[in-house]
Amino acid sequence: MRAVVFDQYGPPAVLHLTDLPDPEPGPGEVLVRVHAAGVQPFDVAVRQGTMPWVQAKFPQQIGQEYAGVVEKLGPGVTSPEVGTPVLGSTMLNGVAELVTVPAENVVPKPDNLDFPTAAALVAASQTASGALLELKVTADDVLLVHAGAGSVGTIAIQLARLAGATVIGTASPNNHDYLRELGAVPVAYGEGLIEAVRATGLAPTVALDAAGGEAIAQSVALGIAPDRVGTIVDDKAAAEVGAVVVRAGRSPQRLAEVVALAGQGKVVMPVRTYPVESVVEAHEAVESRHGRGKVVLTIHRR
Repeated sequence: MRAVVFDQYGPPAVLHLTDLPDPEPGPGEVLVRVHAAGVQPFDVAVRQGTMPWVQAKFPQQIGQEYAGVVEKLGPGVTSPEVGTPVLGSTMLNGVAELVTVPAENVVPKPDNLDFPTAAALVAASQTASGALLELKVTADDVLLVHAGAGSVGTIAIQLARLAGATVIGTASPNNHDYLRELGAVPVAYGEGLIEAVRATGLAPTVALDAAGGEAIAQSVALGIAPDRVGTIVDDKAAAEVGAVVVRAGRSPQRLAEVVALAGQGKVVMPVRTYPVESVVEAHEAVESRHGRGKVVLTIHRR
């Protein structure tokens, strides 16, 4: 099979396609032929070597989220059946033609979601839904989402709105119309954010930081209690003020719930697709921290 690997830590250019032996599903596993694989900041950090608790074994594969079709069942597995379109999480092997995963962790793909969109939903859905649960967001809240146009922000805004909450989202001005479409009140990030939020006439009660930088400090300055400020990107700043470091674990159940909403058209995710041969450009796009929605690699059988 073809897979994306890297042989040393470094910039996107260290990534390349190579041929590896086809994996075989073990007991309780299924073999999935991958049609699309998401690219996320976690992948960037692993490739750069800036995530010390993840040690690469070169040549190291990469990728945490996939969508594809079940091709083979491991011993003891009866479901899902061969030929079932599925999606889910994996660990450092998702950008490949084939991946083996525990059968109990796969989520069926709704017929009306294409494979790139399905792959795009995997990590963001689990992170955003878990964060809203951890921060106990309810219909009475005004939620401030930093980096609202990104993949996690996109899902968090929509789930919070479906729960009845009011949402303020930060983004560059060219993404403000997009945030309005999601149901959020847009404000520009940067030095004037506090004043911009106050100018909306809304008083945020809870915040989700997917941006880093000054986001936590700005949230606290707006009067949000530190224990209701959650971050998925800035552990150090959280520790300084007593904010919450959100560690929303993987949950096939939560993923299935969001995917079902997407299948009903109640949750959307814009996707920027790149062929797997353009993995370097895809990583460059994620590193730029610009653009809306999710970067996804498409993988086609040779």
